[in-house]
Amino acid sequence: MKNKEHTRQVRDTVVKKFKAGFGYKKISQALNIPRSTVQAIILKWKEYQTTANLPRPGRPSKLSAHTRRRLRCRDAAKRPMITLDEMQRSTAEVGDSVHRTTISRILHKSGLYGRVARRKPFLKDIHKKCCLKFATSHLGDTPNMWKKVLWSDETKIELFGNNAKRYVWRKSNTAEHTIPTVKHGGGSIMVWACFSSAGTGKMVKIDGKMDGAKYRTILEENLMESAKDLRLGRRFVFQQDNDPKHKAKSTMEWFKNKHIQVLEWPSQSPDLNPIENLWKELKTAVHKCSPSNLTELELFCKEEWEKMSVSRCAKLIETYPKRLTAVIAAKGGTTKY
Repeated sequence: MKNKEHTRQVRDTVVKKFKAGFGYKKISQALNIPRSTVQAIILKWKEYQTTANLPRPGRPSKLSAHTRRRLRCRDAAKRPMITLDEMQRSTAEVGDSVHRTTISRILHKSGLYGRVARRKPFLKDIHKKCCLKFATSHLGDTPNMWKKVLWSDETKIELFGNNAKRYVWRKSNTAEHTIPTVKHGGGSIMVWACFSSAGTGKMVKIDGKMDGAKYRTILEENLMESAKDLRLGRRFVFQQDNDPKHKAKSTMEWFKNKHIQVLEWPSQSPDLNPIENLWKELKTAVHKCSPSNLTELELFCKEEWEKMSVSRCAKLIETYPKRLTAVIAAKGGTTKY
């Protein structure tokens, strides 16, 4: 009790001498206390108008302010794929041994959370330029225009789960620190499908290697029927990516003979195709069914594709202008889509 009273008297004396015009050095010499202590007392008095101990929100942090800044600015920001174990070892090297959850809480307070890194195609400058041009030129299109588009794509679906996930530190609703991928790098089956704002169209399993002739057969047997089922009318617009078999001369002649308008499409632009969102939902739904062989995998794929709600499809098309705006904001780069 006496020590607390003595400490209080010292603090009050420091403030009185400071008010009387004494400097830090003279106060330190007069009271025989470190100059840094005098400075801390004066700074506290200036900020709070008191030198008494103030209530603190919980126990003091085990990590120094310097170590916390290093975790946020050097480790997580500059090395977004660093793990909690690596950061724990890093702090231990400077003498701050703490639990992983402590490090996690510090990063959370800074707005950094562990998220699965999105797998995105590697974009060259020419790809970004083309995506930006597409988004800019179509930003003013009417909602009815997008309702007339029949979106298509191929994807691979694995029998046993998705590709391995990799966690990164990033702020919410951002698309930084993605993992570059190459399209169709492996999988159990390959399927082609299409959809519009009115719902999903046909889905076809692709047997063997896809070439121009096989692609045209798929279009011949499924494209017009899908457009009819979705009530798109004869003046619909067909979307496909720039795969060589899609852009082959004989394939483009087929579209011309069928009087089908094909949407000009930039290469390496999955963020612009809303069917990518349906692919993700499809794969999640299919793997919840736990198929045990390729036959079941194909069956579940077609069943879950047909179950996709019309409202979900309509929402993807209704919000398409926001997708274009995001691409423009990213200057043609990757987005959260």
